[in-house]
Amino acid sequence: MKKWQAHSTNCMNNINSLVSVIMSCYNSENTLKSSIESILNQTYKNIEFLIINDASTDTTFEILKSYQVENNKIKIFSNNHNIGLTKSLNLLIKNSSGEFIARQDADDISYKNRIEKQVFEMEKFNLDFSVTRAIRKDNGKLIPNLSYNLPSKFVVRFKNPFVHGTFMLRKKSIEKINLYDENFYFSQDYKLISDMFKNNFKYKKIRTILYELNMKDNISSNKKDEQKYYSDCVRNNLIPDPTFKNNL
Repeated sequence: MKKWQAHSTNCMNNINSLVSVIMSCYNSENTLKSSIESILNQTYKNIEFLIINDASTDTTFEILKSYQVENNKIKIFSNNHNIGLTKSLNLLIKNSSGEFIARQDADDISYKNRIEKQVFEMEKFNLDFSVTRAIRKDNGKLIPNLSYNLPSKFVVRFKNPFVHGTFMLRKKSIEKINLYDENFYFSQDYKLISDMFKNNFKYKKIRTILYELNMKDNISSNKKDEQKYYSDCVRNNLIPDPTFKNNL
């Protein structure tokens, strides 16, 4: 680790691309502060942090405003009504200025050298996107994420092999495929990965653990059914029925 840090510091002196970190929040008051702090404390400093409040009913918006007052890297957007993750992320991408787009979920934590490491790899190999390893925090225990041993182009036929919060995308590349597909209320990350593979995007799986997920165990049966439906649509190259949610 020390060797990489010394090497990366020298190389990063010549790299200063703007990174737009994008986060969508809905009723995230319990985890939001630690997630925001994990981005503000990154070793890579040329960051703008775009956060959208998706019509939260708790104190999420007040927390966001308090951080914005103290840090000019943060740009706050707010939806008048809940529009969901897919449309919220697209809105943030359209308002971003960075060469690279980095995802961050409001429940999770990025390790402090995550952005630095991903920018270095994106620049070095001229990548369209990159992902990192992640760990899951479950009842206070850290559980290793699934291995990356199988070829991703094989795995993606059956499931999304990557953690959405670890995505870093080259903005001009994701614009070529028209951003996230807004037909997908859920599984938008799986659809995006599928679209990128179909377009032969150049990518790298960074094997370093740079992200920590805060797992939820209270997902409703309806939501699980929705997630399965949208994932099945990706696997079978189908356009989701827009009335599906109303029929649950």
